[in-house]
Amino acid sequence: MNRTLFRLGFILIVCLLALFSSGAPRVTGSLAETNWPQWRGPGASGVSTEKNLPDEWSETKNIQWKTAIPGRGHSSPVVWGRRIFLTTSIEGSIVPGAKAVTHIRRGQVYVHPDSVGGDRLYTLKVICLDRETGRILWEKTAYEGTVYDDRHRKNTFASGTPVTDGKYVWALFDAEGVYCYDFNGRLVWKASLGKFAKMGMGNGMSPVLYENLVILQCDQEDGGPGSFIAALDKLTGKEVWRVQRTQRKTWATPVLVRNAQRTELIASGAESTVSYDPATGKELWRTEGVISHAIPSAVTGHGMVFVSGGSTGQPKLAMGIRFGGAGNLKDAPSVVWKHNKGTAYVPSPILYGDYLYLMTDSGIITCLEALTGEVKYEGSRVPVPATFTASPVAFDDKLLLTSEDGDTFVIKAGPAYEIIRTNSLGEPVYASMAIAAGKLFIRGEKHLYCIGRK
Repeated sequence: MNRTLFRLGFILIVCLLALFSSGAPRVTGSLAETNWPQWRGPGASGVSTEKNLPDEWSETKNIQWKTAIPGRGHSSPVVWGRRIFLTTSIEGSIVPGAKAVTHIRRGQVYVHPDSVGGDRLYTLKVICLDRETGRILWEKTAYEGTVYDDRHRKNTFASGTPVTDGKYVWALFDAEGVYCYDFNGRLVWKASLGKFAKMGMGNGMSPVLYENLVILQCDQEDGGPGSFIAALDKLTGKEVWRVQRTQRKTWATPVLVRNAQRTELIASGAESTVSYDPATGKELWRTEGVISHAIPSAVTGHGMVFVSGGSTGQPKLAMGIRFGGAGNLKDAPSVVWKHNKGTAYVPSPILYGDYLYLMTDSGIITCLEALTGEVKYEGSRVPVPATFTASPVAFDDKLLLTSEDGDTFVIKAGPAYEIIRTNSLGEPVYASMAIAAGKLFIRGEKHLYCIGRK
């Protein structure tokens, strides 16, 4: 018996040594909950399965650290192990003679009244921080110079969230390129997808990882000339496939959905919602789009994908679509339900348990039964006037909605509306929250905050 115990102890020691000498952390089982590797976290859902997370904070309560971030950026932090990655845009001086690309709308030169920035120098950076201390480990300049297009005055040139696989991190700056760094900050490769523009509104779409590919949805301009979706080899940056699209400009990040038969890449658009084979770019099915600008990202669950859109002055639409179909699904039973109220211009919906939650940019919340589209409640408002750019997150039967004022409204999940509390940071927030390793990470206008139980 002693000999057996000795052998078991030796095996345990070997396993522990292998674990702690393996370099980048491996994600297995419950360890996956400690990472938030992409836009909206695991599965691009905005949902964390961690327990005992803090749900109460203020400028002084439960703030483990806060770190000043140079420049401006609406990209969310992504977390892997002890590393946090985000992007930022630092505005420089006016460049005489510099201006954004000319936009044509309905045959006429068009300049959006809120477009700015195309006449200045910019420094676009990728930043890495230590998760436990907030210390900046490295910051790398990906691009420096003038930009191809303007941005909306509320937007930034660093609004797409990076993605990581635990060894490398990829960041997209639209026409200014896509960049791959290793965890030590070494530039592995950079690539250009071409000079695409979005009517002077700026960027926002985030890259998606599928096996050995980095996938990028690049819809541009009104009418969609030159729009495409493409996949690059994640280790070399070489283009593997590209499919032309007829969509006008979008900011929605495509989402991967998997079942026993196949994996689908579903891309939201104003004109149509399209499913692709992520390995090849082959179109699998399509159905009608969200009509207005496709800014909110889709969410998936229960064998369905849920898309939405709601630009000001345009129709509101949310749809529940059963994935796994083929061909044109417009009049097929795969489109299970539609709802034409309560959708947002910017924030994405969230699916949590059996319910899909929609939120307008002014904080009006609708709860739908995900499988049927049945309304459980609608018209419920957050307790103070607010505007929202960040998308909701959820954990432990709670929804968290963070406003541009930096107030996070904690709402009880379920078919009855109930506000639990309001937490204030005292700093504007435009980026969506990340959740990892028992902590919440909120990017404010000037700082990155780590919220955790003390």
